[in-house]
Amino acid sequence: MRRRRVRCFLLAGIGVLYAVSVPWYRASGAPPVVVLGLPDWVLVAFVCYVGVAVMNAAAWLLTDVRDSEEEDAR
Repeated sequence: MRRRRVRCFLLAGIGVLYAVSVPWYRASGAPPVVVLGLPDWVLVAFVCYVGVAVMNAAAWLLTDVRDSEEEDAR
């Protein structure tokens, strides 16, 4: 049961990161701030997408996948 709760938390976190990756916070027409040679919104999106990839991998590791042979044995 705990694995399922952690997995649901990870999936919710993925949704939050996708929402944060869209630059809603930027005022229209505002000049971008350059960080490490990239506009700030690109850096935020990149960090969010890397976080999504890591959280998705963790969620899959917590998912029980049953073989079809196990299903047939029942």
